Amino acid sequence: MSEPSPSPASGTVPTDNERTWAMLAHLSALFGLLLPVFGNALAPWLVWLSKRDESPFVASQAREAVNFNLTVSLAAIVCSLLMLVLVGFLLGTALFIAWLVLTLIAAIKASEGEDYHYPFSLHFLHK
Repeated sequence: MSEPSPSPASGTVPTDNERTWAMLAHLSALFGLLLPVFGNALAPWLVWLSKRDESPFVASQAREAVNFNLTVSLAAIVCSLLMLVLVGFLLGTALFIAWLVLTLIAAIKASEGEDYHYPFSLHFLHK
């Protein structure tokens, strides 16, 4: 495993503690499995609130996680509505798999100290 490079968010190499918190910001989205709809954005938002003034890297990654999970929540609502015409079941399954895979990839990248950006994410929470 290579040494992490400087984060564009802060210009410094993230510490082990920062990388752990950034990884937890992404993995905390799995809380959405217990509290559907916006639960997946709640836990990363709490990480962002608690760490945003301490670490630009953690703040950046938690913000990415919040934005992505809010986007997924809105897409899930659309899929739920589309279940009335049956296509929502297929789209909802694809959305769930994409959410899970991208969340795990983001957590791995954050644990390596990389500044990860989710694809297809709306930006609700800005710097």
